[in-house]
Amino acid sequence: MEISRDIILKSFLVEAGEGLSQMEGAILELESNPANSEIIQTIFRVVHSIKGNAGILDLSNLHAFSHSLENLLDRIRGRELSVNAEIVNILLQSVDVLREATTAAEKGRDETGPGTSAVLARISSSLEGSSGSREKTINEDYEPARAVQTSPETPNTDASGKTLRVDVSKLDRLLDIAGEIAIARGRMNKLLENPVPADLDNLRETSSLADSLFAELQETVLKARMVSLGPLFRQHLRTVRDVAKSHGKLARLQIEGEEIEVDTSVIEHLRDPLLHMLRNAIDHGIESPAERRQKGKPASGTVTVRAAYQSASIVIEVSDDGAGLDRERICEVARKQGLASEPEKMEEHALFQLIFEPGFSTSGSVSVMSGRGVGMDVVRRKIQALRGEVFISSKRGVHSTIHIRLPLTLAIIEGFDVGVGEETYVIPMEQVLECVELPALGRETLHGTGILELRGEPLPYIQLRNQLQLEGGRGFRQNVVVVQHGAKRAGLVVDTLHGVAQTVIKPLPPMFKNVPGFSGSTIRGNGRVALILDLPVLLRSFELEAANASRR
Repeated sequence: MEISRDIILKSFLVEAGEGLSQMEGAILELESNPANSEIIQTIFRVVHSIKGNAGILDLSNLHAFSHSLENLLDRIRGRELSVNAEIVNILLQSVDVLREATTAAEKGRDETGPGTSAVLARISSSLEGSSGSREKTINEDYEPARAVQTSPETPNTDASGKTLRVDVSKLDRLLDIAGEIAIARGRMNKLLENPVPADLDNLRETSSLADSLFAELQETVLKARMVSLGPLFRQHLRTVRDVAKSHGKLARLQIEGEEIEVDTSVIEHLRDPLLHMLRNAIDHGIESPAERRQKGKPASGTVTVRAAYQSASIVIEVSDDGAGLDRERICEVARKQGLASEPEKMEEHALFQLIFEPGFSTSGSVSVMSGRGVGMDVVRRKIQALRGEVFISSKRGVHSTIHIRLPLTLAIIEGFDVGVGEETYVIPMEQVLECVELPALGRETLHGTGILELRGEPLPYIQLRNQLQLEGGRGFRQNVVVVQHGAKRAGLVVDTLHGVAQTVIKPLPPMFKNVPGFSGSTIRGNGRVALILDLPVLLRSFELEAANASRR
């Protein structure tokens, strides 16, 4: 049987992507522990594997470069060359060359990038011994181009992002469940062919069994889609190093909770926000080595990425041990941009949230990576698109931390169905606090907004009918669904409460993707489509911040 070259190539691309990530992390570890022979062996094994596979696939350019790099690593393994800053820089640049070559191979080309000749020249120079004994400074002759020039808006095209490794036991269980469902379906069809009253109990029993099998099938599929956050976090070890050096700083990335698993679609949506947050931590948080020494801190700063489970959510934090947020500077920019008339009077939580506004930047100048006020705005948009929330905490001179809370999966949620006129809408259950009846006086508001007193506390509310511009009059009895997103708490006035139901999220058609206030759709039991409300967008459009301020 002839094996397709495309199948081998896809397998190679996945393996090479994983190997290069492992190699990059090992090189960064080697930089701080140059005498560790096991790290050198790890790097050698990756390069040797890529070389062998490139030969099988007849990728001559990739094979030739890997062979040259293998010669260098062989000299390092034999202690003929010592690991210094020059060697580390050559190895990191070699990773970039190998990545460019594998990307070209994915597109059917056998070629390396334009910087390959320079890297080969440095490898040859090291092999000849002309630079083996010459120690170099941390920034000499090295430009961290890959980390700085990587566009945060560029979609992930890595082959590994299109594949998912699933444990065989999970696939076996899926097959078993599919067989049991087929048996239950056949039994139910037989009972329905000639229904008699005596068979009703058997029909109910079979239906209940089928429901439990469907629930298990759903749970097993979701578990099969779960992947750990470790690879996503580790791929930024190099980013932190290179970005810090481009700013004349020293920083390292510390990872906690890399074993935490989330849905694979969550991983893809986290790539851009994580990159923005890490860049922001280095650019605005970490001080220069001289400043840190003056403050009694280590010359090298630490950026920490941690993940943990909390109830049905995952919490991701990006923190740095840098200068912290400058409240006075934030107030100055907020006043200048008209985001707040008296920012000095705002609570710290609300003030720091202004950093996520479009165009907000405390940087005094525009650089390659900052100063245009787009980074943190992208973070908020991406996180809210995942039905998550993001906020910042900071202590001046000590640290800053960006906190993100996300659902574990994007495919299924517990939804609270509400009715307005003839339409049904879904509110994510995790954002629903309670339901109360709207007093008679509240039904008379002309503009669809008002303030309700709930257990002695004022609660701003909005008529969902008015906001969505639905036709028809308001019902005789109306209900208020009290919702909360982050620090915002409000009421949505609806006609009917249908209750809680498991909701399978369907993406909106392209023509509706830019319609504000909706994050997706679902199909209800009666076959009709119900839209899922996007509360963060709704709450901002309702200008509830102003309503909350007026009740203080």
